Amino acid sequence: MLKFELTILGCSSATPTSDRNPTSQVLNVHERLFLIDCGEAAQIQLRKFSIRFQKIDHIFISHLHGDHYLGLVGLLGTMHLLGRTKKLKIYSPKGLQEIVEVQHKHSDTFLRYPIEFVELDTENRNTIFENDSVTVETIPLSHRIPCCGFLFTEKEGERKIIPEKLAEHKVRTAYINKIKKGEDYKTEDDRLIPNSELTVPPTPPRSFAYCSDTIFLPALVPVIKGVDLLYHEATFASDMGERAAETFHSTAAQAATIAQKAEVKQLIIGHYSARYNDLSILLEEAKAVFENTLLAEEGKTYEVNSFVENHTIN
Repeated sequence: MLKFELTILGCSSATPTSDRNPTSQVLNVHERLFLIDCGEAAQIQLRKFSIRFQKIDHIFISHLHGDHYLGLVGLLGTMHLLGRTKKLKIYSPKGLQEIVEVQHKHSDTFLRYPIEFVELDTENRNTIFENDSVTVETIPLSHRIPCCGFLFTEKEGERKIIPEKLAEHKVRTAYINKIKKGEDYKTEDDRLIPNSELTVPPTPPRSFAYCSDTIFLPALVPVIKGVDLLYHEATFASDMGERAAETFHSTAAQAATIAQKAEVKQLIIGHYSARYNDLSILLEEAKAVFENTLLAEEGKTYEVNSFVENHTIN
């Protein structure tokens, strides 16, 4: 099966710790890499976990708090120094282009490759990217500054051939691609073989929702309904609920409540406050509401899977 998997580069909130870095993730969809947020040390983590960051052509920044983008300028410079020439697209709320360009201006930096900045509307859902494998939409969130998450939805694949049926009906090779696309087959003696006799349905499309910094937001539920994998921030435990509300963040229980109400298949919580050395308190709190919860752990890769229970693969 083609890859659809998430690797965590950083899982801390505003303040990094000795073993946790600010937010950043890489999503691999059919061997195309998408970088989601780019906190400090993102490029170091990419090297550490042997991810070929020159394969990244699209970077999605959820909002302009530093723990979500301060690793970006360094990464752009490294891409330049390593000889990148192909265009890079960066999606973010208004302001990031100015931030990057002023740093390049005062350091007299000229990249050898073009960057296209795409300004996001954080108030409304919009499709911001689409190729032959995946569609990416924004998810409006509620934080102290304009912020949005991202919904990655795999496109439905072709139907799967039943080889013995092709042999039985002596299907000509030239027609196989049409059959995969759902067409019926007419034999040389003019019999019509229905496509359902020659193929089985494709694997259901997979989906991943990324909900970075946000206060508890029930409006998310219909937007992310039934996704295969949800990443939702869980900065605090419930005893810090007032602090979470003040800072427009969520508790682990609130993240799990969103997952439960949205009937997602798997929840990953992250964006932990530096106050938590032991993350088990957050995991236990979330699992009490939504059992199928995992902790975001740096360097781990999580399969996005639509037909079996998700699991980490390294």
